[in-house]
This record gives sequence, structure tokens and C-alpha cells, in this order.
Amino acid sequence: MSETLYTLTGLCTHEVEIRKSRFLAQAAPVESPEAAMAFVDKVRHADANHDCWAYRIGQAYRFNDDGEPSGSAGKPILAAIDGQQLDCVVAVVTRWFGGIKLGVGGLIRAYGGTAAECMRRAETVPIIAKTRLTLTCGYADWPLIKARIQPMQATFHGEDFGARGVRITLDIADEQVASLRQLVADATHGQGRIIPLDAA
Repeated sequence: MSETLYTLTGLCTHEVEIRKSRFLAQAAPVESPEAAMAFVDKVRHADANHDCWAYRIGQAYRFNDDGEPSGSAGKPILAAIDGQQLDCVVAVVTRWFGGIKLGVGGLIRAYGGTAAECMRRAETVPIIAKTRLTLTCGYADWPLIKARIQPMQATFHGEDFGARGVRITLDIADEQVASLRQLVADATHGQGRIIPLDAA
């Protein structure tokens, strides 16, 4: 997929009444399927008839109709996520039944439409493709390298100070990898190493 993908900046909600049934959509950014399921569990309403949900995290996705007719709730919610080029997002649409049946077509429109409107109103940010790398260098070189990495907005996942020097695991935007390689080569006179971990 070449087009830019986006994620939500935070929790968003949208509520609507459709033929006496109340629908509440809640969506949030998540980084893992476990986080998505934790969100689903957190926002369930014990007094509601259905808590239908979907999430998309890269190639991983799931959806659930929670007792509504098959394909009438979870799948339209997932379609709403995908339709807005969103990724790393979970959405839950809760329904309190108002006594009037909507039929499968009506449910698809209700669940999909409520989720879509919720996310349409939300603030989004583009997802920047990142690569996870391991950087190794000498103790003396690390303070300078670390100071120069800060503007690159890398995310550090651990600093290991071993007998042979410093070993750092970090995520950095793909477009910054070449700059980081040059920085490490210059600062360490070719002694430092950058090893991609994305294949691991």
C-alpha cells in the first residue's frame, strides 16, 4: 500500500439514535492486538445489548458481531477503519436496542456509519514508517551520538553497557536511517555499527 496511512491522536466518541436504538462509537489508537482487546474489554457496557468491534494493526485485524447477525456489525466497523486509511486503530460500537429491528442492511449502515462518523470527527496524524535498529559504539562516542540522535525523534528501547561498549536498540524513521549511519560512522571513525532488526 503506497498511500499514507493515519492513526488517531487519542480517544474519540460519537453517539447517535437510529430508530430508537442508541449507538455509541468509541475509537482509539493502539499498537498491538493485546492493547486493542484490552480497550474492547474496558469500554464494554454491561447494560447494552451488543458491543461490536474491530481493529486494524498493519496486517493484523479482527472483528466481532457480538450477537448481531453475521457480517452486520464487526465487518462494517473494520470497513470504516480501512475506508479512512487508518491503521493501529480499534473501534467499538455499542448498541442499546430500542425495540425496532433494523434488518441486516440497516445494521450494516448503523454500525459502519456510526464508526465512520466517529473517526471522521477525530484528529489524526500520519503514520511514519520506522525501522528498529541496534547501534553499537564505544563509551566515549555514545554521549555525542545520543545528543545528535535526539532531533531525529528516535524511540529508544534499551541501553546495554557491556564490556565491549554500548549497545542501543532504537526505532527511527526510515528516512533518517541513512543520516544515522553517517552520524555513527563519522562519530566513531568507522568503528560503530548499525544493524537492522526489522527482519528479526
